[in-house]
Amino acid sequence: MPRLVPPDTRFRTSFLAAVRENVAEGEYFGDTLLRELSVHGGSWHTPEGFARYVAAVREEELEEGRRPDGFVPATWFWYVDGDDYIGRIQVRHRLTPRLRDYGGHIGYGVRPSARRRGHATEMLRGVLPYARALGLGSVLVTCDTTNIGSRKVIEANGGEFEDERGGKLRYWIRTGN
Repeated sequence: MPRLVPPDTRFRTSFLAAVRENVAEGEYFGDTLLRELSVHGGSWHTPEGFARYVAAVREEELEEGRRPDGFVPATWFWYVDGDDYIGRIQVRHRLTPRLRDYGGHIGYGVRPSARRRGHATEMLRGVLPYARALGLGSVLVTCDTTNIGSRKVIEANGGEFEDERGGKLRYWIRTGN
């Protein structure tokens, strides 16, 4: 049964296979995967290099943690089934003006070979309690105007359409009662 877990080194082989799928499809989780490839891609094929990558991703959630300039604290979860990496989802702890317009609180991606099976819907549903625990009563989730699949995921999780800005549809989702 698929579940959300913190990033963990035990998923290295499957994660790297998913990265190869994404690169082959030309999909980079926004520009996140491009950034990760430039910083960690040369070493994450080794257990030690991948351990450094996982530690860096997990550190991003700490207020005092290291992360790229302009980034807010954010918690990553990986969606896995057994030892198989399926996808990932990120909860940004707060919004900057740019995130308010284009990025939102939550971003997610499913590896190409695992799409159209309801994984993204379950991933988003699964992180809403975490967002609530952060004190977020509602979260902003955005998607490209052309991304019908992501729009359906957001709407299936109660997304209430607010508006469209710069090619992004903006939805608010309540995180609890």
